[in-house]
Amino acid sequence: MMERRQIVRLWKSGGAGPLITLVRVEGSSYRQPGARLLLGSAGHMGSGEATYAGTISGGCLEAEVVRRAAWFTREGAATERYAMSFDDTAEIPFGLGCGGTVTLLFERLDSPEGEALMRALEAALEGDESTVITFLPGGGRTLRRLVLRTSGPRAGETLFASVDLSPEKIACARLLVPGESYDGRFVERLSAPQKLYLLGAGDDAKPLVRMASLLGWSVIVADGRPQLARAERFPEAERVVLLAPHGLQDGALRCASDDAVVLMSHSYEQDRDALIAMIPRAPRYLGLLGSRHRSSLLISEAAAALGRSVESCCERLFAPVGLHLGGDGPEAIALAVVAEVQAICNGLGGNAGRLGASQVRAYVEQGDRTRYLQTQCAIENAG
Repeated sequence: MMERRQIVRLWKSGGAGPLITLVRVEGSSYRQPGARLLLGSAGHMGSGEATYAGTISGGCLEAEVVRRAAWFTREGAATERYAMSFDDTAEIPFGLGCGGTVTLLFERLDSPEGEALMRALEAALEGDESTVITFLPGGGRTLRRLVLRTSGPRAGETLFASVDLSPEKIACARLLVPGESYDGRFVERLSAPQKLYLLGAGDDAKPLVRMASLLGWSVIVADGRPQLARAERFPEAERVVLLAPHGLQDGALRCASDDAVVLMSHSYEQDRDALIAMIPRAPRYLGLLGSRHRSSLLISEAAAALGRSVESCCERLFAPVGLHLGGDGPEAIALAVVAEVQAICNGLGGNAGRLGASQVRAYVEQGDRTRYLQTQCAIENAG
């Protein structure tokens, strides 16, 4: 997702040359279909060295495609296949052991089709998702493209269609599935960036914001303390929100089911109120930073306030937050949290040691919550 941001930024700067897209993989490949590289224009070459954004391999193809992209697109869009297996008799052993074959699409962006693709890439970064069907050039056929809206109340709307696409061809293209391989067509879903809400703006949130931003995520930081909820403290965040009292209950943050939320204010009261507000919203990932005892007390109180069972609350919560990666300190915890969010939001397993209902009850029996009612460090035993 970060490379998409970089590609869109280069395109908007007016310094874009040809765009290279990986459209097909046979066998093993470092990158998968949808990976892109945008070459800077001649005016952006600096001291003679080509600039570009994005990658289409592990580094073995970039120099070659950058060198030949302008030539490939001299008469319009074109595709080229590259064998990625090592061959010591070849002039350039592209693969250096990857072992597969990739098909690359080379196209200029000064065409209606190129413009439509870049607009769709830009819109997806803002949350407007689309499906792009590209009819690949070859055999006397030119590149054609269809862009369909896939999010919001107008899902299915045609955002762009090449002028020579017939209604019948468009109707058939609507049946194609993103991610599947089709001869002569490349179908992809342009998804929005992962959205991460950090409810807590302490110093330990800073490395988490930085790491999430490196992945291209949209990060929103929120806190009820004005001395912490300041934009200058989190330059990589998309937004920094100062929460008013009861702001979460009043819908100040409109997180959706695909979003990730981490509660890390180190304030027992703020985390409790946030937990009560977030459990019913059921975000894809809901993590709670803190010791098992503190987290158990919070879960117990949230369950009581919501009229839910402790079991149902535990099912929706990752506590302690983060994968068990080892290490200590804010950076190590940030890495553990980002890794778990990445895993869960991609359909993989998370923390096997998360709290269960029986554990929560056992910890609650150990003592009351008074020790946590003063704001204090709560990273003991966190993921």
